[in-house]
Amino acid sequence: MDLKDLYRDVILDHNKRPRNFGQLEHPDAFANGNNPLCGDRLLVTLRMSGDRIEDIRIEGKGCAISTASASLMSEAVKGKDRAAIRRLFDQVHDLLTRQDATPSAELGKLAALGGVRDYPARVKCASLCWHTLNAALAHEAAAVSTE
Repeated sequence: MDLKDLYRDVILDHNKRPRNFGQLEHPDAFANGNNPLCGDRLLVTLRMSGDRIEDIRIEGKGCAISTASASLMSEAVKGKDRAAIRRLFDQVHDLLTRQDATPSAELGKLAALGGVRDYPARVKCASLCWHTLNAALAHEAAAVSTE
């Protein structure tokens, strides 16, 4: 099995069985995201402990890339502080948009999203969850849109 097959399997698994799916009751922060081009809709709810995400839930409807990306993100950021989340966001953004980007070990399973950059129309699907998470952390009331 080559790396592309492994990454494809990770995406398929997270699409079929998204982790941290649902809503938190009484969240400390939340945000809605929308990708009108693909029809992806996402709600991110957070419970914070100081500067760290203590718990996160994702809920919505979207394409396989959007769902898998949100699931992978939710696993990656749980327990992390804002600085670590910002580093992950920057690395994922580079992975999705720069042809010469190589995944760092810190990305873990998020590296599976690297193949998305070969499909520019799907980059917004993969990044919607990150922009929605940033809006939740900033307590922004307006829904996030990729357009």
